[in-house]
Amino acid sequence: MAAGASSAQPDTAYRGFITLSVMLATIMQALDMTIANVALPHMQGSMGATQDQISWVLTSYIVAAAIFMPLTGFLAARFGRKRLFMWSVIGFTVASMLCGAAQSLPEIVLFRLLQGVFGASLVPLSQSVLLDAYPREQHGKAMAMWGVGVMVGPILGPTLGGWLTEYYSWRWVFYINLPFGLLAWLGLATYVRETAIDRSRRFDLLGFAMLSLGIGALQMMLDRGETLAWFASPEVVIEAMLAGLFLYLFVAHMFTHPQPFIEPGLFSDRNFSIGLVFIFIVGIILLATMALLPPYMQHLMGYPVIDVGLVLAPRGVGTMIAMITVGKLSGKVDARYKILLGLLLVSFSLWEMTRFNLDVTGWDIVRTGMTQGLGLGFIFVPLSTISFATLAPHYRNEGTALFSLMRNLGSSIGISIVITYLSQHTQMNHAALADYLTPFNLALRQAVEAGAYNVTTPQGLAGLNNEITRQAASLAYLQDFRLMMWITLAAIPLVLLLRAPRKTDRAPEERVPAIE
Repeated sequence: MAAGASSAQPDTAYRGFITLSVMLATIMQALDMTIANVALPHMQGSMGATQDQISWVLTSYIVAAAIFMPLTGFLAARFGRKRLFMWSVIGFTVASMLCGAAQSLPEIVLFRLLQGVFGASLVPLSQSVLLDAYPREQHGKAMAMWGVGVMVGPILGPTLGGWLTEYYSWRWVFYINLPFGLLAWLGLATYVRETAIDRSRRFDLLGFAMLSLGIGALQMMLDRGETLAWFASPEVVIEAMLAGLFLYLFVAHMFTHPQPFIEPGLFSDRNFSIGLVFIFIVGIILLATMALLPPYMQHLMGYPVIDVGLVLAPRGVGTMIAMITVGKLSGKVDARYKILLGLLLVSFSLWEMTRFNLDVTGWDIVRTGMTQGLGLGFIFVPLSTISFATLAPHYRNEGTALFSLMRNLGSSIGISIVITYLSQHTQMNHAALADYLTPFNLALRQAVEAGAYNVTTPQGLAGLNNEITRQAASLAYLQDFRLMMWITLAAIPLVLLLRAPRKTDRAPEERVPAIE
């Protein structure tokens, strides 16, 4: 019997309660990826921290979650998936309460670190439990429900975080996890069955250490790079070298060690391997756009924080509509066609966003956001289903952890790319636009004659420069949207490499029972 294998004959009587329980855990963790972002300025004032210091509230969580996420498979096999899931929920909820009660910057950074450690397993375990709770022909339906939490959580996080911060306190950004955590724990304790435990499996400490150091160095490089001017900084260069070295050593170790930390047999499944590349790209698109639109609307268009959240919320509605539709189409339409439709919808929405200007209406942002949300929903659920369709059940805990890790790495790298691209192109656009400000420019002369600008005083020149910077930044945002459009279009050929699973396909360990 394979270690850590799960049931392929799920307990159908409690399937609804199991789904609700794991959805609550998923939403709780997914919300925390973005809900704290909008509260950072309020935390900064409360803690008396600098901009660089308060950023560690986000960095500590991201780095801890990335390092401990690959540990999910081993811990589930060694101690039992249900037991790990329940302790993760308890730890995450308690750490959230401690974050809300923190009185100093070191305290909140420490508690966010703990939150990341315990939260790392929640999404992979949720996906794994749902895959086992439903028969394979209903995996599309199961992934549609799971995907609502994973995709909509980060999208609605800024909206909910802004509302809680505005009308209550930034501390409620963390306290909101208490009801989710309690209900999730009760559901898991009551309805989820334990999996087989393999106490003979040895912990590959060297493999885990190399992977952890590699991922940690990579995340630090991505988080600190923009602030420190990337490779002009010795710190970033060192982090990049450490990331490359330790990740290379981990890969070499994985394929040569008799009992590696991550089993290389995972990558022999073609759909799963291609799915990892795909979900990396989805991660780039999912959070990179959400990292760009709020500052675009606030800084350039003058939207209040609350209005930004309300205008962006329909993006999540589009995702939910797509996921409900995909769930109903499960088993009726080839998953590859749904993924292709999703990629085309996302590409179209990004193309429309390249035509934005500073006078664009809120409806245009809502419309393109809903289109992009629809596209992401059509990509994410079929991709999750087809990636695990032929993967042996005993690989699911490790597979779901890697799947979530690649999505998170894609998000981190995507955000770093678009923010750097934005900064560089703002400077380039400013220089290009400034070249047109000469005494021979008819439009400038007319603006001066009309009294719009005064080029004879320092204040007038400063006002003119501010407008040039504003327009340069606006163009840079559009160039970012175009970059993401090309990245999305470049992913389309990957659809051809996916293999549609046949009804006769069965993983060799599909009938291993779970223990009560």
